[in-house]
Amino acid sequence: MYKFITKFLGHKAPEPFVIAFEAIPGWVQEREKAAQDKLSEESDTPVQNIRNGVAQLQIIVNNIAGAEQDPSIHPKLKSIAKNSLPLFVRAMNTSLSKELPDDIEEFYTTAVECVKGCLNSSRGQGRYLQVVFPEEMKAVRTGIDALGRELNTLTASIGEYRTSILRLEGVKDLCSELTGIRAELERSEGKDQRMTGRIDEMSGRVDAIEKEIEKIAMDDGMQIIRDLESAMAELELKRTGLNRQYASASMTAAHVFRKAEKIAVKQHHPTEITALRRVMDVLSGHDIPDCPEMDESLSVAGSIALRMVDAGEIPLKNKEERAIFSDLPLFRKELGALCRNLESLNRECSEVELAIQSNPLTTRLHSLTREKAQLGDMIIKERSLQGELSQWRKKSTESIPLLAVKIQGKMEDIIGEAVQIRVEEISQA
Repeated sequence: MYKFITKFLGHKAPEPFVIAFEAIPGWVQEREKAAQDKLSEESDTPVQNIRNGVAQLQIIVNNIAGAEQDPSIHPKLKSIAKNSLPLFVRAMNTSLSKELPDDIEEFYTTAVECVKGCLNSSRGQGRYLQVVFPEEMKAVRTGIDALGRELNTLTASIGEYRTSILRLEGVKDLCSELTGIRAELERSEGKDQRMTGRIDEMSGRVDAIEKEIEKIAMDDGMQIIRDLESAMAELELKRTGLNRQYASASMTAAHVFRKAEKIAVKQHHPTEITALRRVMDVLSGHDIPDCPEMDESLSVAGSIALRMVDAGEIPLKNKEERAIFSDLPLFRKELGALCRNLESLNRECSEVELAIQSNPLTTRLHSLTREKAQLGDMIIKERSLQGELSQWRKKSTESIPLLAVKIQGKMEDIIGEAVQIRVEEISQA
């Protein structure tokens, strides 16, 4: 509105009060000192009057305490006065004896308590003394009223002082917040540089690892590893085929042995139950069993199951089951051969795998691969943290002009004119 009116009337707006951000704390201190000086000047007379008034009121109370009563007063009033007077004097002395501090704000608080106490005493026990000591009690009320008027004067001055200080505190708080942000931004710049340095260092190490891996791949010794890996692939293919054959034959036999075990349980033959369960455990395991142990368990359990088959207690439902129990010795021989061949293949695979893993080039490649993966994870984490820091820096930088506007507004409220803070100085961190 002010700008509109001045523009409408053709008046030029007054030049704003220009101040550097760094000068604001000094400006606040000057304002605080001026407010304190003003309060001290305005309160000097009321304070002295209050001190004198308290002293004068104390003299009046002392006089009442030693005053003689009018003989013509009704006896009942005399009795009331006799009982009320000590209580009144004690209450007034308690209020008037409060030490009034030199600090103005503390003085004001104590003086208010003193006057309130005196007012309560005069309205309490003092009202019974008005008939007995009319002049003295009138003097008490007059003294309390005088103190109240001085306090009212002091109240206005202290209220104005506190308002000024509160506004200045608002400026100081915002300046502290802005200064803190600037300091954090300055520290974060170094932190960001250190993060970039760590990322560059780790990225450089990753590049060196990749070059070393390429160099190892071109090494003549890698042909030995490739030959071993090719041989390993052939062994694995062969082992997979043998495992499939062994699993098919062992599961077919185990199915029949399971039927035999159920029959043995029904017939209460503990020895046969033990033998049948043993062979099922051997044949159902995930690993290749001990070949002699497997053959022995097949020999014992096979004769038990074969007897049940011949007795018609176990029906053989497919050609695979019939092939096994039509020539049990041949099945034991074939399954034993599969078991031994798998044992041999397992040994060969272990030997080739050991040769591959123990090769210095393989060991180095594994070490480099692990290190590269670890560095990759660390780089991702560091970049994520750096991104978060960058977002914080962006938001903090954007908040500085907003804080400057708030400071400017509070300063304008204090001095009643336009204020301009040199923003370019604030933005430097």
